[in-house]
Amino acid sequence: LSWAPHAGLPPSTTALLTSGPDGEMLWLEVTHHPGQEPQVRLMGRYLLPTCKQRWHTCAAFLPQDGLLVCGDRRGSLLLFPCSSSPGRAAESTSVINGGTNSEGEDSSSKLKPSCLLCKEALPLEAPVSMLFGLHGKTGVTSVACHKGYIYSTGRDGVYRQLRLQGQQLELLQKHRPCKGLQWIEELRFTSDGDLLVLGFHADNFVVWSSKTSGNLHCVPCGGGHRSWSYWSSPSAEAFAFIKCGDVMLYHREAEPCEQQVLLASLHGREMACVRRLGVMEVPGHTILNIFVTGSEDTTACVLALGEHSRAAVPLTRLSDHISSVRALALAGPAGPGDDSFGDKGLSTLLFSAGGRAQISCYRLLCTGDPASESAVACQVVHVASHRLDEHWEQKKNRHKLVKMDPETRYMSLSVVPGTSTEELPTPWKFLAAACSDGSVRVFGLLEAARKLVLVAESFHHQRCVLKVATFLHTGPGGERRHLLCSAATDGSIAFWDITSPIMDAADALHQAEGEMEPLALGTPLLTIMAHSCGVNSLHVRETPEGQYLVASGSDDGSIHVCLLEVALGRGEAVVGTCLHVLERVAKPCAHAAHVTGIWMLRPDLLLSASVDQRLMLWRRGPGGLEALSTTFFHVPDLAEVDCWEVGEAGGDLHYYCVLCGKGLEMLR
Repeated sequence: LSWAPHAGLPPSTTALLTSGPDGEMLWLEVTHHPGQEPQVRLMGRYLLPTCKQRWHTCAAFLPQDGLLVCGDRRGSLLLFPCSSSPGRAAESTSVINGGTNSEGEDSSSKLKPSCLLCKEALPLEAPVSMLFGLHGKTGVTSVACHKGYIYSTGRDGVYRQLRLQGQQLELLQKHRPCKGLQWIEELRFTSDGDLLVLGFHADNFVVWSSKTSGNLHCVPCGGGHRSWSYWSSPSAEAFAFIKCGDVMLYHREAEPCEQQVLLASLHGREMACVRRLGVMEVPGHTILNIFVTGSEDTTACVLALGEHSRAAVPLTRLSDHISSVRALALAGPAGPGDDSFGDKGLSTLLFSAGGRAQISCYRLLCTGDPASESAVACQVVHVASHRLDEHWEQKKNRHKLVKMDPETRYMSLSVVPGTSTEELPTPWKFLAAACSDGSVRVFGLLEAARKLVLVAESFHHQRCVLKVATFLHTGPGGERRHLLCSAATDGSIAFWDITSPIMDAADALHQAEGEMEPLALGTPLLTIMAHSCGVNSLHVRETPEGQYLVASGSDDGSIHVCLLEVALGRGEAVVGTCLHVLERVAKPCAHAAHVTGIWMLRPDLLLSASVDQRLMLWRRGPGGLEALSTTFFHVPDLAEVDCWEVGEAGGDLHYYCVLCGKGLEMLR
């Protein structure tokens, strides 16, 4: 039995859902007036999917769509039609009351036989949409509707956000509130925009705030109670539960808060990566830059930062990762350009990766929302994810193979540009990843099917690969080559032509419907020993002459820049591609610590940033690199830098950069 709130019912009437034999669920409307016996009307009959434990655990009526969403003990989410039209209500009333509507006659004596004998008059409806086992085998604990979205919780430690597409449930994203909170029972939305997560953490009942990312209340109750109730107000809170047959009550008066938050944190630990999504202009607000940051606290944060404001306002958090988020990549905007203005907003694919060999992909859509605190609303759709150990478990004869190292980390990501639908049979996007196990891996994403597949790999470096970068070369005759450079801990930079593996992978994926064994990347075209130790920063820029500048920074504080020329063979074979080094420039001891950020702003202008908290501009000339200026920034333990240029009035270009580490800073 479970009660379900229904907005369309009068205050004296509520909806009751009951599960019976053979997976049959009944929707009853119960009406009660003071001094009178309750009246019950049968409104609908539904069939739950076949499983071992076949009963529902929670339900909610969608406000305007005439639909009922419920969760079952198997962890599935189900969507049923629930039309409560006057004709159907009259039909069900006659069924329950035995065909008589006499007000003076007591109908309670006819309620039971009518329910048992005449319920077949209503059709037994199957779900119109089902997400089977969404919350695992421990079941769904609650479902709720808020601002057009559906939220579900379970005992798998996550709560999920969904939406309706027609009459189909579409999963947008999942959230993991905090480590150890496996038994999530309920969500509550507050008037100040906070989302409270109620559940059991070990032997405590906790109320966790998504706004502050911390516990608001913690009650030592023994944990894991199935019958409980929580109430709170600004002046007090109460928690009641049943333990060993006794009703226990915990009550506490509100205490004055002695702490004042001067500046809210973006993450619980240091940031490891940052990317700029674009810029938005909302009427009545300053220009807002939209960034994405990844952190050691296993989350990624989408935030808005005004050019004339010191406050960064989080828009949404992505908490799918089970370990640190060390790398981010954006797959270009869809629709509006990178710096588009107006109500259309920004849309892009975001890839995030890090520890435990995990990659996640999301579709981000940022639109203007003048009524909100940040003036921007961000909608997130989880597209796909991939883990190497899951890929290993799907292999045949895996007992004969060595299992993938579970501690493998992705150190860097780069989206392969120029994989257009004209060249490929299906619109696959490809992603290159640097891995701590010494490999360079290439993944393929088919957004429509929500598939992320490992398509190629190479263990050429035989040591941890720290950085990857990709670029597209177009020859005089329109020939296109997809090139990749990878940098490792020994200071080497390898250059690859991945055109053939990408084309072969696209054909194999098209024929095998999204499944394939990883191909070999082959051998690099060229390898350069650029540094004496690990390469922590890497950037590639094309020159107006069609050549490529590759800038890198190292652990030893040095900077290296090389100028490359791509030569294409006359034959059709990809092996005809050659790289020639035209120029090499090195600057030993450019910084006093690791160079963790580098960017070629122009062919003659280089920016570098280091853990020594210095941001330096260098002029590249015939005589090498010449220091132009030094700026001290305030972010300790710098992890990454992202740069962009903005055209001002009069045609002048201004360069901006954002730095992340133990903090976030934007400089111009």
